[in-house]
Amino acid sequence: MGAETATAVFEEVHPPLDNERAVLEASRCLECGRDGRPAPCAEACPTRIDVPKFIREIRLGQSTDAAETIFASNVLGGTCARVCPVDELCEGACVLVDEGRRAVEIGRLQRYATDRALESSDFAHPLSPRRTTPLSVGIVGAGPAGLACAAELAKLGHDVTVYERRDTPGGLVPTAIAPYKQRTEPLPQETELIERLGVTIRWGVSVGDEVPLSELEHAHDALFLGAGLAGDVEPPIEGSHMDGVWRSLEFIEELKRGTPPEIGDDVVVLGGGNTAIDVAREAIRMGARVVTVLYRRTLNEMPAFRHEVEAARREGVHFQWLVAPERIYGDLRVEGIECVYTRLESRPEGGRPKPVKVEGTDFTVPADTVVLALGQRKRTDFFQQIKGLELTNDLVAVDEDFRTSNPRVFAGGDCTNGGATVVEAIAHGKTAARAIDAQIEPTDAEGVDTDA
Repeated sequence: MGAETATAVFEEVHPPLDNERAVLEASRCLECGRDGRPAPCAEACPTRIDVPKFIREIRLGQSTDAAETIFASNVLGGTCARVCPVDELCEGACVLVDEGRRAVEIGRLQRYATDRALESSDFAHPLSPRRTTPLSVGIVGAGPAGLACAAELAKLGHDVTVYERRDTPGGLVPTAIAPYKQRTEPLPQETELIERLGVTIRWGVSVGDEVPLSELEHAHDALFLGAGLAGDVEPPIEGSHMDGVWRSLEFIEELKRGTPPEIGDDVVVLGGGNTAIDVAREAIRMGARVVTVLYRRTLNEMPAFRHEVEAARREGVHFQWLVAPERIYGDLRVEGIECVYTRLESRPEGGRPKPVKVEGTDFTVPADTVVLALGQRKRTDFFQQIKGLELTNDLVAVDEDFRTSNPRVFAGGDCTNGGATVVEAIAHGKTAARAIDAQIEPTDAEGVDTDA
């Protein structure tokens, strides 16, 4: 891959604002919500950031105050500024849109404020008084849900230990979100701020293997499960292990490591989620001549955000609906995919219609590279280590406070919803932390002894 292509792969879709542009953009905000009701943009944010307040602070030249407003509600506010689907959330709710005008660029303004704050070594989250009888809480996973829960509990004065099998924070954020949205920054800086609150993070600890979940359960007053999902689903498609066939998470992780795959001219992506769209848009940036997304249903059933699909179309990605793969073929390397058209049948129980193959409609799609973006595996065996933990559709079942069937175990993020947005996982972690603070009584729990 040449230097020009490499630059395109990492070129951000929404680059940072400079000082002048940030103030001008902030001046466009109507500062809704002053009549006692929250502004629509703030209501649309799962973490309930006071959007008009931080934008006003930017307009007044108070970027540090703006960052404090943001981080008070969302401890990964800088990361979310880059990866949030703002078109579906805060910016989609902007009242300017109803007037036929462009929404305020809330995401870029949030990035402006948080970036400036994180550049300062003096910036820190405000600390709360330590409690005389703090809870000991164990957090499984340093992803968005786990980090948010840990930070909220620490601010409430509790002792928190996070157990993370990797040596980096953020769960799938640093490895599975396309680099045109975010590479790594500012996750390390945000995590450092969380550690400054008094949170202990034990890196390289594989819970479930080195440390049984049951041991953690007995070592802490409460446990929060933020372990997310596992790797890509392995599809029952012949030829899926051929050279030139990639799993989506591995494909993106290689990009972010700076070792992009050789893709050739024709790239086919199987799947209809946001990861499939990320892969397709990156393939365009990598110089592929034709990039095609194959999906077995229609656009209406596609789980990917509509604005992401439209952006991919503008960039040159092709979509073929009602198509199911039958076999990946080739000699030493993939050469194409044998496919069949589908039709949709409604299900008696409701939900998305079922795709049914239409006999006699076989055709082939040429491909130098095939990327399988068919979803992630669930960690059923992992969560079954906690006795009596109820699962629903192989996901951890929780109530509105993210308490599980075990009264001292809480969970949030992808392991409870099958995979959604980073900001939603953060909201889960915050809600669970407040429930733990309000509902759990201290016990004589003993800590876990690890070498990590």
